[in-house]
Amino acid sequence: MENLIKKAANTIANAQNIAALTGAGISVESGIPPFRGQGGVWERIDPMEYAHIDALIQNPVKVWNMLIKEMASMVGVAQPNDGHKGLVRLERQGCLKTIITQNVDGLHQKAGSTDVIEFHGSFAWLRCMQCNKRCETGTADLSVIPPRCECGGIFRPDCIFFGEIIPPDVLMRSHQVSSECELMLVIGTSATVQPAASIPMTAKAATGAVIIEINPEPTPLTEQDSDIFLQGKAGDMMNRIGKFMPSSFGFEI
Repeated sequence: MENLIKKAANTIANAQNIAALTGAGISVESGIPPFRGQGGVWERIDPMEYAHIDALIQNPVKVWNMLIKEMASMVGVAQPNDGHKGLVRLERQGCLKTIITQNVDGLHQKAGSTDVIEFHGSFAWLRCMQCNKRCETGTADLSVIPPRCECGGIFRPDCIFFGEIIPPDVLMRSHQVSSECELMLVIGTSATVQPAASIPMTAKAATGAVIIEINPEPTPLTEQDSDIFLQGKAGDMMNRIGKFMPSSFGFEI
């Protein structure tokens, strides 16, 4: 493993255009539960009953009380971990250009990342279903559920619910970023949810990009497209990679 970590560090240090694709695994270490898999939110509740756009429209009180209120509270107190911070260090060095995240918790921005494509939107912001005004989730009055906008409309998380499409501009920019990078870091994603799962394949097909995958367990990506697979938690692996990086990258732990 140590040799693989050193190889990953050297590859990252020599790259000029890096993109990152992140999933729930990077935020689990910050106390945000995944939606899918063991211990995920969908083990407790039916996503079609509580996370479909029709359910939100038909019974916003029910959806807010069962799903959104809990998620909003967790997002409000969660703090970035060493996985998020490691990506910030790479951005400040100038080699990591963009993060494409499947997460809706806003932790990359909270850590200091500046170019983040939120593939599924964000729980960190609310949007009025009537006038489209946005406000930060942490500033909303949640004493009344569902919270309401000044116009009287109902606030909803500014994220993608089942039954909604990913905005075309998000898809287009994600494709552009992945098509131009020479290295892609894939961190904490199961690589099974489309269309996000195809992003590393796009990078590989377009430029022959090196794929470095960090995950607790192998994924469909591991054997098919990953050049280096580092099995472990995101924060720990980013710290271990940092030990082999030039001091200019600021990874001193």
